[in-house]
Amino acid sequence: MQPANTEIAARTQGIIDELKHLEGPLLPILHEIQQEFGHVPQETLPVIAHALNMSRAEVYGVFTFYHDFRRAPAGRHVLKLCQAEACQSMGSEAIAAKVKQALGIGFHETTADGAVTLEPVYCLGLCACSPSAMLDGAVIGRVDDETIDEIVEAVRA
Repeated sequence: MQPANTEIAARTQGIIDELKHLEGPLLPILHEIQQEFGHVPQETLPVIAHALNMSRAEVYGVFTFYHDFRRAPAGRHVLKLCQAEACQSMGSEAIAAKVKQALGIGFHETTADGAVTLEPVYCLGLCACSPSAMLDGAVIGRVDDETIDEIVEAVRA
């Protein structure tokens, strides 16, 4: 079973061929496909299922279970806001509301200009510095209104 786009099919098959020898290859394959395309294109899922002798439902179930896999490309910047208990107790819900309003998007969405994707995370390991965030892989502790203004300004630049 091949996806409609033969370039995507060829690149997907190359990734599968490289990783299918691993024990439990599905997650490494999905991660590598996301690295390659910036997301996991829907048309790659049947190719993976066929190559690994799995049902489409099994592959789709794993793909949708893990929040790190994207269905569409992320924005130029990815802002992750911690929503775990420690950060919630220090005001992360208010921080999230302010960010959502400032960017005009919700969690798991990307701004119309493609500048930023907003994602919730459930612990960045900065509980002592709550609330925390991560912008393009860099962690930020003790996020407050001023920090949010600086982050929004940076991702809009």
